[in-house]
Amino acid sequence: MILPEDKIVIVGAGCFGTSTAYHLLKRGFTDITILERSTSLPATDAASNDINKVVRSSYSDEFYSQLARDAISLWKNDLEWANTYHESGVIVLGSTASGELGKAYAHESYQNDVALGARVAELRDGNSIRGVFPPGVRTGSFADREGYLNYDGGWAHAAQGMTMMIEKVKALNGRFVTGKTVCGLVRREDSGRTAGVKCADGSIYKAALVILAVGSWTASAFPEINFEKKCHATGQCIAMIQLTEQESNRYKDCPVVLDLSTGFYIFPPTKEHVVKLAIHGAGYTNNLPIEGYSMHISTPRTVTSDSTRGLAIPKDALQTLRSCLRGVYPDLAEKPLMGTRLCWYNDSLDGDWIIGRYPGDNGLMFATAGSGHAYKFLPVIGRLVADAVQETLDPALVLKFAIDRVYRNVDPSRNGAVLELRLDELCTIEDLAAPNAKED
Repeated sequence: MILPEDKIVIVGAGCFGTSTAYHLLKRGFTDITILERSTSLPATDAASNDINKVVRSSYSDEFYSQLARDAISLWKNDLEWANTYHESGVIVLGSTASGELGKAYAHESYQNDVALGARVAELRDGNSIRGVFPPGVRTGSFADREGYLNYDGGWAHAAQGMTMMIEKVKALNGRFVTGKTVCGLVRREDSGRTAGVKCADGSIYKAALVILAVGSWTASAFPEINFEKKCHATGQCIAMIQLTEQESNRYKDCPVVLDLSTGFYIFPPTKEHVVKLAIHGAGYTNNLPIEGYSMHISTPRTVTSDSTRGLAIPKDALQTLRSCLRGVYPDLAEKPLMGTRLCWYNDSLDGDWIIGRYPGDNGLMFATAGSGHAYKFLPVIGRLVADAVQETLDPALVLKFAIDRVYRNVDPSRNGAVLELRLDELCTIEDLAAPNAKED
């Protein structure tokens, strides 16, 4: 049993790590150290350091629907989160064709939202979908789509939320140590139990409990655990469009659109007049050889590891993004893209998180496998990890999030097959130009 005065080291200052530190400190734990490889907070290339993330309760799994509603109720507290959360509403779409991708997930999400008391409007056809957008916004026909609008959702300014959570941890005397790349575990000679971590610079941090919350770096940073059989790092494709102030005003009252048939989603513009669009799909792996091991592990490729091309996405994905964009906002599809990014997630095989102690080692715990849907839970996700630390987590959730659980199903919100990233197929600056400009 870990006691409040025991030393706890959390590796990783992302969504899981900072939220966990916050909730442990709120419960009276007094010796919390968070180690972060980046020299700045939030980390430049962390998935949680972004201009926005979707905040939705629209899940086919009732547990996540309820937890998301709990998080939304906290996001709305401006005294705690200022203007981080924007309740634009979220349109959830699926195909009208029976058995098509996204149809069942959207239907089950709708049932859960209704059962939990969410404010929703059913959208049965293209006409009703088009009708929820502001006047003056030209949209696609949505002829083969149906779904619903959940008014109790929207998006959060991700980097701002992370910065605020980091400050909350500091205010509770949590210690952040930046520029620390953890390269291994320290184990007791008598029992093999984890007793701390060692860093690339030779420093050692001892602890009664080590919580690994390093996101998409989990498998590659700790190859001795053979985590690839539980989860893997995938790059998800993102693009941004810079609007003029006049264009931004036209789209500012639009909802978030999430099309589960394609995985495409798009936000209303930020205050800087930037529109982000992305694909929530199987993603890309970047399998690299691991020194000292006869294995290849998917390893994030970011602006930190490649300052020149680290943000580029595959050309095929860029074309898919623009095609999907044309189906929602045809006018925006003709504009140039201001940039792209591969946002790296740690995906479990079934889409559920991994939260709990490593089997046979009570000194080691994991809080990871966000699987592309952790950030919206920033105010509450650490509560689950704190419960696991104190061994009070609901037994059903212990099984749901166990590292050694049986992975029976694939993530129902994703479609497509995981592809290997090929560096010779990445987009160039020229590929970001407006379609007509490229043709001239």
